[in-house]
Amino acid sequence: MSDLDLLYTDVEDDLRATVRDLLADRCDPASVTAVYDGDRSPVAGLWRALAVDLGLAGLLVPEERGGAGASAREAAVVLEELGRTVAPVPFLTSAVVATTLLLDTEGDLLGSLAAGERTAALALPLSTAPDGSLPAVAADADGRLAGTVTSVAGALEADVLLVPATAADGIAVYAVPAARAGIAPVVSLDMTRQIADVTLDGVPGELLVADAEPAVRRALEAGAALLASEQLGVARWCLETTVGYLKERRQFGRAVGGFQALKHRLADLYTGVESANAAARHAAAALAVRDPDVFAATAVAQAYCSDLAVTAAEEAIQLHGGIGMTWEHPAHLYLKRAKADQIAFGTPGAHRARLAELVGLPLQGE
Repeated sequence: MSDLDLLYTDVEDDLRATVRDLLADRCDPASVTAVYDGDRSPVAGLWRALAVDLGLAGLLVPEERGGAGASAREAAVVLEELGRTVAPVPFLTSAVVATTLLLDTEGDLLGSLAAGERTAALALPLSTAPDGSLPAVAADADGRLAGTVTSVAGALEADVLLVPATAADGIAVYAVPAARAGIAPVVSLDMTRQIADVTLDGVPGELLVADAEPAVRRALEAGAALLASEQLGVARWCLETTVGYLKERRQFGRAVGGFQALKHRLADLYTGVESANAAARHAAAALAVRDPDVFAATAVAQAYCSDLAVTAAEEAIQLHGGIGMTWEHPAHLYLKRAKADQIAFGTPGAHRARLAELVGLPLQGE
């Protein structure tokens, strides 16, 4: 196994502080909760501040293509902070997944994504695992696309859809202006990353990548690997907020956090979060240098962080007592994001099965 440095660098710490300060000013719980009532007015301004003012849309894009020339490590730090605020922005779908797919393409689309001028979304179900089955869309000889893709994340915010389609020579990826596709929003558990069904009815597409299956799978791998950092951010917020609350909440004349049973639960949650931190950092570091262990690292991170984020959110709600069950407290936002993330880019069970295959362990029953 490669010797990867999992510690945060000074640059990563500075990036974290900058992103956290901006989110503290622009992404308070009230504005996130308002998204569930259909008020998405703050989203465009928040995304512009992140994408353009901080240049985060081009974080993974080389400098010669108009980006920051950073790596998956820095993107992971951003996702940790976005997870801490369940920010309703398309960073994962556009600046990570779609951008990774476009890194080896020519044309100006990648540059416009890096500049924050446009956003893009990969037209596959959010649940698609890196080793999962790919498209249901068909492309004819003229590049016209027909088919429906359900549960696409980022489609509502996207200017451009990147559509994997079955063509004569295999899987190819086409660019389709979102305005030409039928995009039907779906009521989602996590409305901060709302999914949509995309229908293409003879829509002409611009061929971006022929023989595109390897590029699509790299994009899905990046999404799965870095989603673990978002899940880490969700879990860490839940832990820190719950610890803070239990220090202040008093019962029987003492702080609730002083009761031994609650100390045990918090200790278990703390060790879980620290383990998730190691798994997520390993996946990001391996992805940054294209380490041969990246597939196993991603599988470990997703198998562990997906469940841990849900556990942390459930503990936050329970340990906050009655207030944790209300809309007045943001804990429910984190449970919804954690539950939605749990099936994104493959379920924990799918990643455990993938890990078993990668390391040559027989599955149960074989």
